[in-house]
Amino acid sequence: MEITSSFLDSWHGYMYAGAAVCMGLAILLLAYHELRIFMLKDYKAKYDYVNLHEVRYFWYSVMMVVLAAAFFGNTVGSQAIQEEGHRWFYVRLFISVSFVIIAYFVFFSLVRVYYPGKLERRLYKLRNTPRTSPDGNIMRKLAESEEEHHLEKEQMEDGKVHSIDYDIWLDDKTGYKKIEKYTAYQHAEECAECGYFTLKIHSEDIAQEPTLSDEGMLIKHYRCGYCGHREQRPVVIARLSANIA
Repeated sequence: MEITSSFLDSWHGYMYAGAAVCMGLAILLLAYHELRIFMLKDYKAKYDYVNLHEVRYFWYSVMMVVLAAAFFGNTVGSQAIQEEGHRWFYVRLFISVSFVIIAYFVFFSLVRVYYPGKLERRLYKLRNTPRTSPDGNIMRKLAESEEEHHLEKEQMEDGKVHSIDYDIWLDDKTGYKKIEKYTAYQHAEECAECGYFTLKIHSEDIAQEPTLSDEGMLIKHYRCGYCGHREQRPVVIARLSANIA
């Protein structure tokens, strides 16, 4: 295949267009994601949406930027191609493809290791932003010691035995109450071994069943998705009599 100046000009036009499209898609993906969050009025709904989709949209945007760089890279060194021959065209193409493959694995690791910390900070802010009652009053988030008076029996048992948290917001003026349910399995903590936010609950075992007279014991098994560190944390399960609302 002979590489002519007209072919290179057409090739460069396609590459510039591809780079522009990919950069545009990267910006549009992030803008769409933030717009969806903005359109959700309820903070719990925002929390759930961010928790489920933010990493995915961020990853897609990163890959669009990588593809844009690869397209742009296929416009570099045209002078050498015209002077040295068509083999440099294929060398440049090979380098670009290799760059995409290497960047995929590098950025995949970076996003998996570093981004959860940023995500958890955003989720923490959404979870703890004061709620507003239907009457327009700022609600108060109850402390754990106050929650048991507002939870049903099933919710209290669920929260004691499984990795589920309940946040209760109360309008002190009207008595309006809002209960929000959060699943700890979906969230990462900072690993004591590597320092990254990649430590998650892997499984749970009930070491001792609670009875009417004795407390039980739940063992939570954590595993780090980066360094493989494992640890166990015991959690006391309240006596059955204490679980009755």
